[in-house]
Amino acid sequence: MTYEMENRPPFNPSLALISGVLAVSTGAIFARLAEAPALVIAAYRVGLASLILAPVAWWKVRDEIMGLEMRDYVLAILSGLFLALHFTAWISSLTYTSVANSVVLVNTNPLWVGILTPVISKDRLTLMTKIGIFTSVIGGVIIGAGDFATGGQALWGDFLALLGSIFAAVYLLLGRSLRRKLSLLAYVIICYGSAAIILWGLVIALGFQVVGFSSGTYAAFAGMALISQIIGHTSYNWALKWFSASLIAVSLLGEPIGATILAYVIFDEGLTWTKFIGGSLILAAIYLAVRGEQGRG
Repeated sequence: MTYEMENRPPFNPSLALISGVLAVSTGAIFARLAEAPALVIAAYRVGLASLILAPVAWWKVRDEIMGLEMRDYVLAILSGLFLALHFTAWISSLTYTSVANSVVLVNTNPLWVGILTPVISKDRLTLMTKIGIFTSVIGGVIIGAGDFATGGQALWGDFLALLGSIFAAVYLLLGRSLRRKLSLLAYVIICYGSAAIILWGLVIALGFQVVGFSSGTYAAFAGMALISQIIGHTSYNWALKWFSASLIAVSLLGEPIGATILAYVIFDEGLTWTKFIGGSLILAAIYLAVRGEQGRG
């Protein structure tokens, strides 16, 4: 990996990525354990995280936030919007498809980063990136074919996970742009806070239940906020200052491994051959796409 040597990091960013991947691997498990609608789960996740971080941000970075340019506010709020869309689509997918399928498909975001980055920067896709995209389509078809045999709901879940991956790619690209100039705390409080406002606004407008859940569900909400969001997302948002969005995205490929192992232990979810082959092709495709993005630099 190549560091962006704007200034020397206080510790190895790779350690932050490892911590972040381990933490985000718990997200799908907590979402499954929470007995609530997907939108409510997402709202509690970023809402609780924002409430925990808000007093610290007010104390530490209030002046920085107040002094931001309007463009920075807009980009940070847009980042929060795509984070909200990502969580809504991905958590919804867990209702219809397996944890293994969901986390593999939602982690195809390096491919979308590879596609969207050239559109923004006017660069061309490398041959290796194109091969990676083609391979990912084959892998997606294999996974989808296996789910089609089990019913349309699983296929719909796969589509939602893939949609969540595209939203996550935009979230990462916006974060990469902002982290070059904003401190970690200033960025995440605006991003998480705007995502929380959007999600809670939708929850209230649609009339979803917001209280009266079981103690297990509240524990799952807290786990997602503290472990998956504050430790997980914040760790790789910190690393975005030194690593490219594509390299951050490919590091998150460890999430399917961790989440699938946890799902096997907790939910006794098995892996079919179609899931194994399709997922392996997608992971290989992401590796090729990111290598192509590195080769261009």
